Amino acid sequence: MTSPIPPITLPPPKNPKLEGEWLQQRLHRWLDEEFLPEAVNQKIATRAAQIFMRQRMEGENDLGSLVIAIVTEMESFDFSKSFYGEFAIANAVSDLLLESLGIDRCCGQ
Repeated sequence: MTSPIPPITLPPPKNPKLEGEWLQQRLHRWLDEEFLPEAVNQKIATRAAQIFMRQRMEGENDLGSLVIAIVTEMESFDFSKSFYGEFAIANAVSDLLLESLGIDRCCGQ
C-alpha cells in the first residue's frame, strides 16, 4: 500500500517582498529558457510572484495551497500570447520553490 505524500511547508517568510522578487526573476528566466523569450513572460512572472507574495503575507506556508492559489488566480490571466497556462505556471513555481529548499522534485524525494 502506498502512503500519501506528506505536505511541504515553507519556512515562515522573513521578507515576502524579497521572496516575490526572487520568484519573479527565477520564473521569468525559466519561462524564457523553456520555450521562447516572449514579452508576455515578464507579465506572467510578475503576476505569479504577486499572487505568491500576497499569499505568503497572509500567512500561507503550505506549498500545495500556494500552488492551488496560483492556479486559481492565474485562470483570469490572458495566456493567448503564450505557450503556457495556469497549471504550467503553478507547477513551475512549485519546482522552483522545491529546488530552493533542496528537495528533489522527481519522485517526491
